[in-house]
Amino acid sequence: MLTALLFLVFFLLIFINLPVAFALGIAAVIVLLLDSGWSSLALLPSIMYSSISSFTLLAIPFFVLAGVIMGYSGISKRLIDLAYLAFGHRKNGIVIVAIVAAFFFSAISGSGPATVAAMGAILIPALVQNGFKKNSASALVASSGSLGIILPPSIAFIVFAVIASDFISISISRLFIAGIIPGILLATGLLIASIYVSKRTRATQSKEEVAAAVEKAPLLDVLRAFLNALPGLLIPVIILGGIYSGIFTPTEAAVIAVFYALIVGLAFYRELSVKDIPKILIDASVQSAVIMFIVGVASLFSYIIATQQIAATITQAVLTVTSNPLLLMLLVAVILLLVGAFIDAISAFYIFIPLLMPILLEVGIDPTTIGVMMTVSLAIGLFTPPVGLNLFVASGISGVSSEQIVKGVAPFLIASLVVLLIVMYVPAVSNWLPDLLGM
Repeated sequence: MLTALLFLVFFLLIFINLPVAFALGIAAVIVLLLDSGWSSLALLPSIMYSSISSFTLLAIPFFVLAGVIMGYSGISKRLIDLAYLAFGHRKNGIVIVAIVAAFFFSAISGSGPATVAAMGAILIPALVQNGFKKNSASALVASSGSLGIILPPSIAFIVFAVIASDFISISISRLFIAGIIPGILLATGLLIASIYVSKRTRATQSKEEVAAAVEKAPLLDVLRAFLNALPGLLIPVIILGGIYSGIFTPTEAAVIAVFYALIVGLAFYRELSVKDIPKILIDASVQSAVIMFIVGVASLFSYIIATQQIAATITQAVLTVTSNPLLLMLLVAVILLLVGAFIDAISAFYIFIPLLMPILLEVGIDPTTIGVMMTVSLAIGLFTPPVGLNLFVASGISGVSSEQIVKGVAPFLIASLVVLLIVMYVPAVSNWLPDLLGM
């Protein structure tokens, strides 16, 4: 009864549009009160504090701060300029520009909504100017922003590693490297879908107009743009190179990313000033506080799942129905795709990793594959209607209603689902590169 009540209250609160964090906390507190009485409230501070005081999770506010600094530094504009000069002259060049720019900024920000926010203001008008309908342009940017939680440094992978440590040890470094090939596959799938959309939605243009719009840039201009964007492009190289070489941990890498971003903004690009730092700190603090609040209240939900033996009960029940790994992977993916359309990845991880991971481990599925598959599923949820977060960010930037953007999402959703199936059923996609690097 308590198990049913826990999930019933949670989904009821979600249905009435209460923020996910409050829905998690309220549902957990109600069940605690019914199970142990008012004295159980004394447990709340210690449970929440222990969940957010992890040294590993300290990487999150630092990566958030680094991302905010990069946003103020003009890195996104330089990445787009480089991509446009390098690929803009090609057929469907603007599509390639959008995907390539989103790919590289995702490898810098570690956040899906942050990627959409940073790139959308520039890319959506550029796509429209090149013949895209506004809702299709917004859908493309919203879907490409999903790369933000797959490519390193992914905040989602950090949270996954922390929660999964209750069941099996898996390093954040391995997950970071494991996300690279799936990220490339997803970018490729979105590129193919984008080309298909461009053929159907771009306005008819004369050959003269097309030729004028896609003149090849001189090699010297491309080289200048590359050198201008190089300080930003080096950020993921420094982070991953330092982690892989053992020079620093992911948490230490996040701190280094902050200082490097400050140097780039203040010394190289000079778009930052000392006067900007208070605003940057406030923006980063607000974003970090939201994430950590979600982590804290979600840990209460996970505590109920653990103490009520909910995970063990569900594992036994599911395995009595089927122990086929292929079917179980498909079932988990469907659940996460549906959930990801309503709640953020961090909340979903705290709810469903304790429930679903024991089942997948029991049938022998590789933990790295589990982590990547779950993250890709929830990344797709970022632009899945009705309430994919990236859709609302893109809507706010473009001025197009989320309902209109949803109409243009289907091709990108189909391409992403194909990539998810590859990740699920070809374990080498997730494991080959980290195994090759000895991680």
